[in-house]
Parts: sequence; C-alpha cells; structure tokens
Amino acid sequence: MSSVEKFVRFRGGGVSLGAVGVGIAAFVMYFATLTPTVLDYDAEHLKDAAVFQAVAALPGVPDYTGYPTYAMLGHLFTYLPFGDVAYRVNLASAVYGAVAVALVFLIAHRITGRISASVAGAAAFALGPTFWGQTAIAGVYTLNAMLVSLVVFTLLVWRDTRKDGHLLLAAFLMGISLTNHITSGLLLPAAAVFVGLVDWRTVSRVGLVLKGAGCFLLGLLPYLYIPIRASMDYLPEGFTPWGPPALRENPPNTLGGFVELVTGGHWTGSMFVFGVGDFPGRFEIYITYLYGEEGQFGVLLALLGFAGFCVFALRDRAAAALLGFLFLGWLAFSLQYNIDDIYLYFIPTYLMLGVFMAVGFASLLDAAERLFGAVGSSARMAFTAVLSVAVMGMPFAGAGETFRAVDRSGDFAGREVIETVEREVGPDAAVMHHRSPLFYMVLIENRREDIELVSHVENRASIAGALSTLGEGRPVYKLFPGSEDTHYFRGVESARAVYAEYGYELVEVAEDIRLYEVVRAEGRFLGHEIIP
Repeated sequence: MSSVEKFVRFRGGGVSLGAVGVGIAAFVMYFATLTPTVLDYDAEHLKDAAVFQAVAALPGVPDYTGYPTYAMLGHLFTYLPFGDVAYRVNLASAVYGAVAVALVFLIAHRITGRISASVAGAAAFALGPTFWGQTAIAGVYTLNAMLVSLVVFTLLVWRDTRKDGHLLLAAFLMGISLTNHITSGLLLPAAAVFVGLVDWRTVSRVGLVLKGAGCFLLGLLPYLYIPIRASMDYLPEGFTPWGPPALRENPPNTLGGFVELVTGGHWTGSMFVFGVGDFPGRFEIYITYLYGEEGQFGVLLALLGFAGFCVFALRDRAAAALLGFLFLGWLAFSLQYNIDDIYLYFIPTYLMLGVFMAVGFASLLDAAERLFGAVGSSARMAFTAVLSVAVMGMPFAGAGETFRAVDRSGDFAGREVIETVEREVGPDAAVMHHRSPLFYMVLIENRREDIELVSHVENRASIAGALSTLGEGRPVYKLFPGSEDTHYFRGVESARAVYAEYGYELVEVAEDIRLYEVVRAEGRFLGHEIIP
C-alpha cells in the first residue's frame, strides 16, 4: 500500500470517527435532558407530545398528516427493556437527533473537507435550543431532521461517486421523508436542481428517471400503514380518538379521509395566509428565533452562516443551490403558515445554517493558513491547531444556559396528572380534556378504563355542545389545557363565566393540574347529589 493510499484510508477513518464522536456527544447531551416519563399538555411547547407517546406505543394513527413512519419507528422503541413506555418513545427523539447531528457533520465535511469546521457546524446545530428541546420529548421533528440530512448526504455522495445506486437510494429516502413530514416534499425539486447542475445528462436518462420514480414510490409505502391500521379495531369500544372532528367523521381508512389526512387538509386554512405586506413582520419572528430573544445561534454565528453561504455559492454552485433552495423553500413555507408553534418549522433551516456555518469556519481557517503561509511549517501547524480548537469551541458559548432551559429530566407533570385523575375522579365519569396524558393513562397503562375521555377545547360553542351531549346521570370533570386564555381555548376563569350562563359551575379538584368538576349551580352534579 502506497503512502498516498494509507493517508486516504487514515483520513477516511478520521472522518468516520469524527461523525461517530459528534453523534455520541450529542446523544449524551440529549440523554441528560430527556423527559423521564409521560408528558403533560403545554400550550407553549408540548401541544402534541402526550398524544405522540400514546400513538407510538399503541401504535395508532396520528392526526395532522398521519406520520406513519414516526408511528412505526417509535413503536419499535417501546420494546426496549428499561424505563416506562413513554420514556422509550422520548428516547427515540434523542436517538434521531443525535444521528441528524452526525449527518450534518458528514454533509459539512463533504463540502469543506475540514474536520474541525464540520464539528463546529454540527455543534452549532446540535446546541440550538429549539432542536435540542425537541430531542427531550416525543415528536416528529428530530426524525424529520435525520431523514432530511440523510437525503442531502446521499445526494452529495452520488455527486462524488456518480453511481446510480446512490441516486436511487436518495429517491427512496425522499419518499420515506415525505411519509414523516409533508414539508419534505421540497426535497424533490431541490434534488432535481442539484442533479441538473451536477450533470444535466442524468435527467435525460429515461431508464434512470423511471427507476428513480419507482424508488420514490417504494419509499411512500409507509402510507399504507394509515388505512390498514385505521381499519383495525385497536381502540376500546366507544373511545373518542384524538384529532379534529372532521378526521373522526371522515376516517383515514376511506379514500377521502386518507387524502385529507396526509395532505394536511384540516390545516389548509392556516397555510399561505399572509400577504407581501406581512412579510417584514413574519421575517422578524424568524430573526427573533435565529439570534434575538430566543438566542438560537447568537448574532455572530448567524452572520458567519450567511457569510459562509456566500462563499459556498461562489465555490460550489450545485451544492449551494441544493441547500439554498431547501433553506429558502422551508423558510418561505414556515413564514406563510399561521400556527402558534411555527418555530418548530424553522428547524430544517437551522440544519442548513449549520452547514453554512461550517463553510464559514473553513473559510476562516483557509484565510489564516494563507496569511501565515510564509512562516515555518511547525509554527503554521501550531497556529492552525489553536485556531481549529477555537473554532470548534465557538458554538459552545452559552451551552450551559441552553442546557438549563431545555432540561426536562425532572419533568413529572404528566405523571402527576395521571396519578391525580386516577385518585380524584369518580367512577364511570366523563373527563373533558385536550391532547392530555389521559390518552396514555387509559390506552397504554390501562388505568381508569371506566372513564370516558371527551376531546374538548374550551370555547362557548363547545361548552354548550359538551353539556348537552354528556347529559344527566354521571359525574363530569374538566381537565383544562391551560389556566390562562389563548386564542385557541379559554382559561379557567374565563370558562367559569360561560359555564355559569348554562347553569353550571366549576368546582376545584386539583388546581395544580387544572382539574375541575362540572357541577349544577343549584347544588347537584349532572344527575348526582353533592355529598357535603
């Protein structure tokens, strides 16, 4: 073996070790902040986590866009022999997140050729509070980041090898990505632009294009899980599943219900609702999460990322077009989407920025080496080593503060809700709730199966409808999703006034978890005497 071959093998081994090291380091951080059990509803940060825990554990069919890949992969984690089932589902997010960070390193190294710059870019992405926070809970966003990264990395490998198999694998992975999150559909046009810029003759090969289409369709097979599972009798008799009423009335085991679910039809009224005049205000939201009050990266890293992209565009037109197309596409979609937790849709743009930052870091190292090119090799190597360490350390500024902000290792709020409801709610009661851990209590832990769970968001129309539907003859309780009013639901005091209009009052059972009994104002339960 020649000395050149030995160097190439050593360098390749160093890159692999770097990816593994970055991934393990990220996982250790995420593992340390992992939520230990079932999660509670939180209007700010945990709107869906408790439902995802129950869905993955069953497994069931999630609402919104179905998420079949998430449901099936998450279910595999429930067979681990430690922790409760909810903890295992949370752990899946940490694993996906760590793999995504390792892939960001590999993408950055494919582009820059520098290990230290790639470590810095991957670390910047890994330590961002929005992404890190998602690794501690059940959710689809870390899996989305992993799949997106895998597609981008595979496309870059294809460019270097020009092997058709890599391109077909990328097509398959694009299909898989779409079954996890609908925004991954942007990978298709981005990949087409990339392939065309690398070698336009590739897209004219009809046979290869047809094979790619077949691989993409093969990647969509997880969608079959939705109608198949929805056709099974896996929920208790009379159980009201999660999701909006339209989903329950038009179930996904019908063609119309399936299309409505996987295309996000229930949320089309929230998509593309802002005009050109709204753009400055919407973009300000992104800037706030990027380097403003939310402190995603800090202004220095953010500027370095954008400067890195400029250098990137000059040096590597095809790769810059791929990542730039994805960045702008995901940013444009998220800024047009009118939902409260829009900051979660920014995560893929942060991933792209992590790669851009790696390019910026590499450019700094290149400039330093050129600047010190006239000095002795030993002095130049020493300076480069010191600068590399400094570059890798930059993203860790403020990491301790982020750790404390995202740490959920002591979060037992969801467990407290379950224990209190089990202890305090009367037999054969109805409990009105919204995406709470009670799904998990009944369906996964098989506790209080006598309770009827009624999905319910507190507003004037729903209060009147729930009271007329539940009727007389049994205790009725309300578990509020939040104490204060939001545009989505009423808080306790606001709801109390509406209940009073209909002749009912809310009697506190456990204020700390927002649990109340719905009692007739004249001194009777809905059909039951109050015992003094």
